[in-house]
Amino acid sequence: MESAVIEQLLEKYFEGETTLAQEQQLRVYFSSDLVAEHLKVHQPMFAYFCHEQEQKVALNQTFSPKRKTRKVYLAAASVVVLLGVGYFAVQQFSRPTTAQTAYGTYDDPEAAFKATRKALELLSGHVNVGVNSMQYIETYEETKDKIFITE
Repeated sequence: MESAVIEQLLEKYFEGETTLAQEQQLRVYFSSDLVAEHLKVHQPMFAYFCHEQEQKVALNQTFSPKRKTRKVYLAAASVVVLLGVGYFAVQQFSRPTTAQTAYGTYDDPEAAFKATRKALELLSGHVNVGVNSMQYIETYEETKDKIFITE
């Protein structure tokens, strides 16, 4: 009669309908030496589950030292980042401001006027070259209108 109960529990187990207590009953049955001959096929599976359950407990105990090393690595990385930011700040703010780095400042208004005039003349020369190029487009338009009569 016990094998009939175990067979019913196995059916429920494979359907996913057993409780934790019923699964524990199956593990205890298959770990004993009194397993029926026709049910010995399932014995290695339950032995594997018991073995893996023991392994999980052992693995959980080995994770705690890794957390300490992770904290040490995070602290070291923070120190490196802070040193890098500090070095950059020292390099950036310790540079003296010279006339070469202070762009666009003139003490003499006459010198500023001359520099502005020179820049505007240079710009005007480039604009005039662009305007002269537009004359060719105007000639092209006139020729196109003569060749292709549009109505």
